[in-house]
Amino acid sequence: MSTEPLATVLRFALYLCIALVPLPSAMAQKAQSTADPARHADESGPTQYIPAVPSTPADYRPVTGEGRFFWFVRSTIGPRSLTAGVFSAGVGTALNHPHEYGPHWEGFGQRYGMRLTGISTGNAMNAGLGAIWGEDPRYFHTVHQPFGSRIRNVLDLTFRAYGRDGERHPAYAMYIGTFGNNFLSNTWRVNSEADWQHAMIRSAEGFGGRAVSNVVSEFWQTLWRRVHHGSDADQANVNQP
Repeated sequence: MSTEPLATVLRFALYLCIALVPLPSAMAQKAQSTADPARHADESGPTQYIPAVPSTPADYRPVTGEGRFFWFVRSTIGPRSLTAGVFSAGVGTALNHPHEYGPHWEGFGQRYGMRLTGISTGNAMNAGLGAIWGEDPRYFHTVHQPFGSRIRNVLDLTFRAYGRDGERHPAYAMYIGTFGNNFLSNTWRVNSEADWQHAMIRSAEGFGGRAVSNVVSEFWQTLWRRVHHGSDADQANVNQP
């Protein structure tokens, strides 16, 4: 019996668990933004910063070159990405999928490295090509919107992104990065997963992982405040560009 469906389900479940792990540096950054609502939305740096949805296209502030670079760094070798890689490789090793790597530490390392090369290649395509036509790879969270509107924002920014004009457009750089890296990696993957069917499965997982990441970016701050008995009343303008 094939382990591919089980491996896919387990990877999604583990990605969600990892995404919900608190990241102190991210929370510290958000706490600083609460104290300073005027903080610039295209702020760059190695720590995570999540800008808010601009009220109008004129309020949109494009990502800078430095900000785009740090997005690539965080998305590729940030704590959440690296930890998710450990669990993904662990699931593959436990199920011995693909079987060519074997159920041992060497196989774990090969699976971890294979995922990292794919992630880095896809993110490089996304950041590089997006810079050409001004596609913004960042996620933008909503501020005090109904739950349904927030979910729609999550799903919308899974497949679309802001352009230089401050409007949302299909995220072509992300599409190319997701499908491109998964089909390109067939050239160096083991035979059992180096085909178009597995490339499509990996691409679907890529979109699913992006959606999960968006959910966490959208709701984590709200959950954090509720756990600590905070109020949303003083957050109405937090992170507004």
